Amino acid sequence: MAVLLHRLGHSAYQYRKTVLGIWLFVLAALITCVGVFSGKLDDRFEVPGAESQRALDSLSKTLPEISGASAQIVFTAPRGHRITEAAYAPTIARTVAEAKKDPQVSAVVDPRASGAVSADRTTAFVQVQYPVQRTEVRESSVHAIEDTAEAAQEHGLKTSVGGTVYGSKGVHVGPSEIIGVAVAILVLVVTFGSLLAAGMAMLLALIGVGVAVAGLLALTPLIDISSTAVTLALMLGLAVGIDYVLFILSRHRQQLARGLDPRESVALATGTAGSAVVFAGTTVIIALAALSVIGIPFLTTMGLGAAGAVLIAVLAAITLVPAIAGFAGSRLTPKPGSRAVRRAAHAKGGSTRHLTMGTRWTKWVIARPLLTVLAVAGALVMLALPVSDMRLALPDSGSAPRSSTERQAYDAISDKFGPGFNGPLLVLAETKDGSAAASARAGKQAAQKLRTLKNVEAVLPPQPTSDPSQSVITVLPATSPSSARTSQLVADIREAAPDIRGATGASTAVTGVTAVSIDVSNRLSESLLPFVTIVVGLSLVLLMIVFRSLLIPVKAAVGFLLSVGASLGMVVAVFQWGRLADLLGVPNSSPVVSFLPIILIGVLFGLAMDYEVFLVSGMREEWVHTRRAHQSVVDGARHSARVVTAAALIMFTVFAGFFPLDDALIKPIAFALAVGVAIDAFVIRMTLVPAVLALAGSSAWWLPAWLDRVLPDLDVEGAGLQQTTAADRAEPRLST
Repeated sequence: MAVLLHRLGHSAYQYRKTVLGIWLFVLAALITCVGVFSGKLDDRFEVPGAESQRALDSLSKTLPEISGASAQIVFTAPRGHRITEAAYAPTIARTVAEAKKDPQVSAVVDPRASGAVSADRTTAFVQVQYPVQRTEVRESSVHAIEDTAEAAQEHGLKTSVGGTVYGSKGVHVGPSEIIGVAVAILVLVVTFGSLLAAGMAMLLALIGVGVAVAGLLALTPLIDISSTAVTLALMLGLAVGIDYVLFILSRHRQQLARGLDPRESVALATGTAGSAVVFAGTTVIIALAALSVIGIPFLTTMGLGAAGAVLIAVLAAITLVPAIAGFAGSRLTPKPGSRAVRRAAHAKGGSTRHLTMGTRWTKWVIARPLLTVLAVAGALVMLALPVSDMRLALPDSGSAPRSSTERQAYDAISDKFGPGFNGPLLVLAETKDGSAAASARAGKQAAQKLRTLKNVEAVLPPQPTSDPSQSVITVLPATSPSSARTSQLVADIREAAPDIRGATGASTAVTGVTAVSIDVSNRLSESLLPFVTIVVGLSLVLLMIVFRSLLIPVKAAVGFLLSVGASLGMVVAVFQWGRLADLLGVPNSSPVVSFLPIILIGVLFGLAMDYEVFLVSGMREEWVHTRRAHQSVVDGARHSARVVTAAALIMFTVFAGFFPLDDALIKPIAFALAVGVAIDAFVIRMTLVPAVLALAGSSAWWLPAWLDRVLPDLDVEGAGLQQTTAADRAEPRLST
């Protein structure tokens, strides 16, 4: 692989105008396609094959006005007044009449007809139904309902609008993201000591992420793509794009400082550091693409979209870096006497009087390796303890910011009517007898049975559909949509289905937004352990091939599990338990987003392999040359600690830049990824790894001879280049 990438680097350098032209043409073409053909993002959460999804699909045909999205206009009377006072009746009636005229609205239920008036007579709500799912409700339609509700406030009533029409706000680039990119540029300037090199790295990363995001948006007319998928692709593509360019460009500048010709230097950097970029990127792509085997469409597009962004980042790094380096030529060479030149001299075997911070840290860590291992492992296990209490659910309006209208409506309904009113369950009852009378009779009997179940607040009368054999029963839980007791109620209704069928002759199926969300969370919970097993198994095999060792893959897998556990533990503590929630701006304590653990595992796995390869490769190379186990750890860290630290800081700032978003899906994902990267890079790779290798000594690099013969040689370190170029006789290191 290294030889092939070396040749690619030569070609990209030679035909740099063509390479840059192709990338810019592709970017312009994709942006044009987005502007001309782009479709609408689809944020539906579907679970193919699940009972709730089958029933919802059936109701979308026979009773779309109840199976579609809904909104509630909540009226609250001023202090000391009641909503039932005659003075407020005209305002409510006028609001109902205006809501019926709003776009896409199929039905509006007056609270006087539905009885949606609180027991203390201070609050009432109007139910607004749409014949389509939330993703098909236009934003202008939601604004129209909000305007209708706001008009009622002129007459003394306080109003708010909530319901299932609200969801993730999707892609958003604001001040916090720009600040994150600005910090990344600052890290690049400090790392390179050059504005030109830092600007090149950021420009190339932006070209790559631009192609990735524009390509994803261009597919929206053909494929259902969620706004969260686009945001994750943007977040991950930008982070890895900067990192991958950083790895290759750092290597190139180090070699220029040693006096290597620019063309040969960039080709060599592409062959060595580029090999590690391809390997690391491939592991991320495999882990993210593996999300498609879970069988949930929105998670599939999320995983494949993010994997595509990483693929584009890899391609940009191994083609655009040598091409742009060709335009820069020798101007990327560090100035004589600069820190970059001194580091290059040290890496080549010069004076080591001036120890780098990375070297000093490594020496301190391995001075008492057993104490370091115990302290790090103990601290991470403590951080991971909250995971035992982790609950998974999809966010609802209860997770929205307190200042938002949907959150105010959610809280008002929960306080005055009960939390279950925010997440009603729909029970579809079907009889074999096609008559409407038989169906109505069976529906009434089924409703009576459902009233006897635990945690049921109320059961509304059955409602017929256009299919005479069907009726729909609305069940109001006593607990909120995200409560574990509501999930148990769904399970209890399904468990009671055989008894209900025996007593009434009707088969039942639980559906509705709440039931679908519960089924999504259950499917993801069931898939979590198999997915972790696949990812850990993959890491063991890949690292065994790369490092020709048994201990290093096991150590890397254990470290990966510790970083994932600690990251998830902090997510549970902040988002579910509410620890430091006010300080961090988390609006409400709620269960963890159901697909966050799998996304975190997939992304963090690739990044962990990334840092593992760049850090440990330098140590292995020193071991191969010197056979001094302890000193190899110190010298290997000296070559790679700086670039790994810079890469992790960039990753952290990019992910953290998305945390301030008021989006219940993006905020916890950004937090988890930022925390996960920081823990994995600085605690696991930069601290635990050197300590374990120092403890193990020469045993860390042992591999049975028979296994060494069986395993393929990926040549990630670029040893094969020694046979093709004289420049490689200078014993180049993979990491910088």
